[in-house]
Amino acid sequence: MASFFQDLWESIFTPGPTPTLLIATNVTFAALQVVLAALLYATFSVHFLILSALSGGLWAAINWFARELKEHQQQEEEKARRAKAAQIPVTSEDSETEVEGVAASSASITRREPPPKEAAVSKEVEAVEAQGELKHRLVPDDGQSQGAKSSVSTEDEWERVSENENEKDK
Repeated sequence: MASFFQDLWESIFTPGPTPTLLIATNVTFAALQVVLAALLYATFSVHFLILSALSGGLWAAINWFARELKEHQQQEEEKARRAKAAQIPVTSEDSETEVEGVAASSASITRREPPPKEAAVSKEVEAVEAQGELKHRLVPDDGQSQGAKSSVSTEDEWERVSENENEKDK
């Protein structure tokens, strides 16, 4: 029993669902269901029925998630094994071959890895909607600008503002 609690403590710091942690989770949820059933029987309150349903749903979701994680880990391990097995040694007797920036001599063996399926790049081009257009605004006719359009740069506008402020201060 002491080793179970030691394993449980260590499994908290281990990534992923460990068997010890899953056992503790299932025992805890089973005990919670027993307590909620006893309280429902003792009080006939619908609240305990609802709590029991919520608890059961959470219990099922945790077990489902743990199964999915385990299946995903097994698929990743299988992919890694297949990728390792698919690495076929290629020899080159006539010339040097450069693989990933390293030149391999004619006596050496190079391995080629197939590209991962998840890293496939789409060759289709997506059309992007135009967000807005750059519009020139008319500067109000104050006698100095003669109705000219503003420039695209705001630097000139800031200089004009500075000049106007300096003139007001005088």
